[in-house]
Amino acid sequence: MSTGKLYIISAPSGAGKTSLVRQLITEVDGLIVSISHTTRPIRPGEIHGEDYYFVSPIEFQSLLNKRALLEHASVFDNFYGTAKTTVETSLNKGLDVILEIDWQGAQQIKNIRPDSLSIFILPPSTEILEQRLQNRGQDDDHVIARRMRDAVTEMSHYEEFDYILVNDAFERALTELKSIIIANRLTKDRQQHNLKQLISALLSSPESS
Repeated sequence: MSTGKLYIISAPSGAGKTSLVRQLITEVDGLIVSISHTTRPIRPGEIHGEDYYFVSPIEFQSLLNKRALLEHASVFDNFYGTAKTTVETSLNKGLDVILEIDWQGAQQIKNIRPDSLSIFILPPSTEILEQRLQNRGQDDDHVIARRMRDAVTEMSHYEEFDYILVNDAFERALTELKSIIIANRLTKDRQQHNLKQLISALLSSPESS
């Protein structure tokens, strides 16, 4: 079995990354999202072990001390990180794995796994980005203002990513995401392995059959 592909998907808060990824994995087989660890408080409707592994700062520091994290970053005064074993086990099973992480984590992953592919999702405008943050109803005006400021920093790193798409129309952005995954499953390296028996049969001479 061939190993899976590692994908990094980043976006400023409110760009619609999570909604796109959730729909993506329901429509594409063999694709999963790696669940990150975080020290931020759990939000209404979130489930431990499904949305995130919610841990204390002490528990997170313990993971760092054990070098158990593939990447980690500080975002809005909270820590986020991806467990090495979670990702490596899934990739070795032949699954494609998505990491929903920010530019800091993306840089770390690219240094460790240069074969990973990174995708950055942009909002259609700052006005729409702010409106989406307000419509979520999760943050007060002070926090939204900070998220808008941090969004500029986040978006300034777009050049470091392999693919860039704009989440203007949800279905179009979803189609573009799916196209990236599918196209990379059809590369020569992966198909040579996946279609080994077929290719061997097709290239065998009639005399040998």
